[in-house]
Parts: sequence; structure tokens; C-alpha cells
Amino acid sequence: AALSVVLHWVFSSSDLEEAAGAGDVGASVLGGFTFILGFLIVFRSQQAYARWWEGGTLLQQLRGEWFNAFSNVLAFCNTSADRQDEVLFFENQL
Repeated sequence: AALSVVLHWVFSSSDLEEAAGAGDVGASVLGGFTFILGFLIVFRSQQAYARWWEGGTLLQQLRGEWFNAFSNVLAFCNTSADRQDEVLFFENQL
């Protein structure tokens, strides 16, 4: 960006613009460059945002899986005499 500002200042402050033939052509090239640069920035931002949401979704899924696993452990590893057979069966599966 600094290079383009310096080149714009050099061309506008001297007669180099007419000598180099960079009148309307220079503006056209700069417009095309600006369009492509803007398109790439928007594209990369959208990709980053999509990846961020995907990471958040996977993190929530991981939390749910761990919660489910811990709930199962608490449910099957209790000390109740009524469920002693189920607890033994669960412990032998591991």
C-alpha cells in the first residue's frame, strides 16, 4: 500500500505521467488490481469464518460426546444394591 501511495505521489507531482503514458491506463490497472485484491480478501475472510464455525461446531460435538460418556459411567458405576448385576456386567465389558 505504501508503494502505491509513493508511486501515485511521484506520478502526480511530476510530468512522468505523460512521459510514461500512465494516464487512464494506470487508473484502469489500479482499478483491476484493487478489485482482485478486494475479492481475495473477502474470499479469505469467508474461508476463515467458515473454518472458525466448523471448529466451534466440532468443539460442541466433542463436549457432548464427553458428557455422554461421563453420564454413562456415572449411571452404570453406582453402588446401589438393586443394580449390582448391571454394574458387574458393565465393568467386565471394559
